[in-house]
Amino acid sequence: MAIFKGSGVAIVTPFKEDGSVDYDRFREVIEFQIAGGTDCIIVCGTTGESSTLSHEEHLECIRFCTEVVNHRIPVVAGTGSNCTETAIYLSQEAEKFGVDGLLIVTPYYNKATQKGLIKHYTEVAASVKLPIIMYNVPSRTGTNIQPETAAYLVEHVENIVAIKEATGNLSQIARLMSLTKGKIDLYSGNDDQVVPILSLGGIGVISVLANVAPKETHEMVASYLGGDVEKARQIQIDAIPLCDALFCEVNPIPVKKAVELMGLCGGTLRMPLTEIEPEHEAKLKAAMTGFGVPLK
Repeated sequence: MAIFKGSGVAIVTPFKEDGSVDYDRFREVIEFQIAGGTDCIIVCGTTGESSTLSHEEHLECIRFCTEVVNHRIPVVAGTGSNCTETAIYLSQEAEKFGVDGLLIVTPYYNKATQKGLIKHYTEVAASVKLPIIMYNVPSRTGTNIQPETAAYLVEHVENIVAIKEATGNLSQIARLMSLTKGKIDLYSGNDDQVVPILSLGGIGVISVLANVAPKETHEMVASYLGGDVEKARQIQIDAIPLCDALFCEVNPIPVKKAVELMGLCGGTLRMPLTEIEPEHEAKLKAAMTGFGVPLK
């Protein structure tokens, strides 16, 4: 059974002006997502600025999110690392908090061969009982999970069940689905490719867009999976200007500004991320207004 079907939000981590985690606003953001129809919360991913969280903060954010959600929808914890031992540690600790699944990014900076990826994912998976979503985002990590590698892992490792595909390469994704013959749960990792990936057998999205438009992102996937392809297609097309604006600078700079503009939480970022450029903020505001996102 899939961890979730539909729209999973790659949720932001609110910070106070002094840079500490703002748990009061984090609770509000979580409740906003659940009220908006989001089908799953992915905590401590790229959008959650996990790379600047200490291990203690990382785990506390996972624990807090799981506690607030309280089984109303699934929670998936980002516990990947470029160090296999660290990924195992974070994954085992997250499992103790009762999360529903893990999102494991490919090792970054030191990279890995395809053989290394197989060993990395196999060892992380063996350390827990939770289902695992592989996260393939070579633009950030410099490492691409080849379709043959993903197919091998899904075939040989019982709790590796899914992949978040953010390569942008639809031909590669089509090959993966051909090789796996329906044995892998496919999630779009790009908000501008949700419907195309659903058409290849995807069952959902792990979304930045959902931070600001949870209802519409949920409806896009639900409509497609429910057979209303035209409605899903129209939501996808209508969302393109906002998708573009949310990635006009490196994620999560624009989305952090977007949730601030909505009054959900402060837009504080941790270094080395910096405040959005004024011209990009103007573009973001226009795109949000155009898509019907209310500003404070």
